[in-house]
Amino acid sequence: MIKVGIIGVGTVGTSVAQILKDNADVISARAGCDIEVKTGVVKNLNKDRGLDIVITDNVDDVLNDSEIDIVVELMGGVEEPFEVVKKALKSGKAVVTANKALLAYHRYELAELAQDIAFEYEAAVAGGIPIINALRDGLSANHIESIMGIMNGTCNYMMTEMTNNGVDYDAILKEAQDLGYAEADPTFDVGGFDAAHKLLILASIAYGIDAKPEDILIEGIENVSSDDIAFAAEFGYAIKLLTIAKKDKNEVELRVHACLISQDEMIAKIDGVMNGVSVVGDKVGETLYYGPGAGGDATASAVVANIIDIARSGKSTPMLGFNRPMEGKLTLKPTDEITSKYYLRINVSDKAGVLASITKVFEDNNISVETMLQRPADENSANLLISTHIALERDIQKMMKDIEALSFVNLTPVMIRIV
Repeated sequence: MIKVGIIGVGTVGTSVAQILKDNADVISARAGCDIEVKTGVVKNLNKDRGLDIVITDNVDDVLNDSEIDIVVELMGGVEEPFEVVKKALKSGKAVVTANKALLAYHRYELAELAQDIAFEYEAAVAGGIPIINALRDGLSANHIESIMGIMNGTCNYMMTEMTNNGVDYDAILKEAQDLGYAEADPTFDVGGFDAAHKLLILASIAYGIDAKPEDILIEGIENVSSDDIAFAAEFGYAIKLLTIAKKDKNEVELRVHACLISQDEMIAKIDGVMNGVSVVGDKVGETLYYGPGAGGDATASAVVANIIDIARSGKSTPMLGFNRPMEGKLTLKPTDEITSKYYLRINVSDKAGVLASITKVFEDNNISVETMLQRPADENSANLLISTHIALERDIQKMMKDIEALSFVNLTPVMIRIV
């Protein structure tokens, strides 16, 4: 018998307990033993969870219980769960977590502390998609050339509705909040931070890169407009919030931002709240993983799968997928050295000489224009929609400031990278 303690019995925690009860027959067959939840920890004891388990508001009732073999951490946050998980590991208890923020900041400290103690976290990235096991185990024979993912269902739902149904950003954000896809403060999702935490976890497994969110390029979808979507469609692109990890010799790019991506790419076809991750290995080529990235049951399914893995063996594979440092240590490429094609939307006064002045700024910054369209914005202004050839991030950023300083530019220019 394996006994489990759940710290944080919210939507996912309740679903974990329910799955372990409802599917006990198949779970015990696959695990080779019975598994039951002994204790759950909550903040509000007055709320009925509808579960037949002991409920407490004292985390030590789990951490100090010698009968509990596996601690499932579903608290949310960073520093408080970090202390809880450290105590669990120090007491020799296996840990399963779905906490991406915790791992984005403390994965290396926890890996060092865990050593041979099972520590699993499949549910922390892309919910019901088994991307952690795919990278850590299934693709372990490969050098990973790149990872590209749609890892935030809220943003993908919003971009899908804006593209397919012409809904503007503010309206679809409110709808996403009403449907429960977006929080009252949606910054963590629409600003790209949720996806960035997941990217950092995958980058550690693939490349051994120890980066924090503050170290990488993170942008969201807040500035995407119907004009941008129309331009993208006209030239065969879709706009998606993408997480990108790409190896270039001994450097790795890590970035999260809205992208124009060819409609022919498989990942561009992933719509709605679904997630998808493309991984390219040097031997296997491209593999694509698709499924629900959030939701109580989908996330809980991944948590329970980790519990079963631990019950089978009593020991996990190395937490980050390697037992010794990788040969030829890779480093993080500085953000301003990234290269890409770029799309720009520039709102200008509709008068003579504007195009010539804009073209001169491009020339002065060594940026080559690939396509340019002009669309009326109102009676007195127009939007210039421009795509570039491959350029250096540093040069684009400087050019954006130069353009914004021009007297006939009415709004802060918008830039979206093209993949």
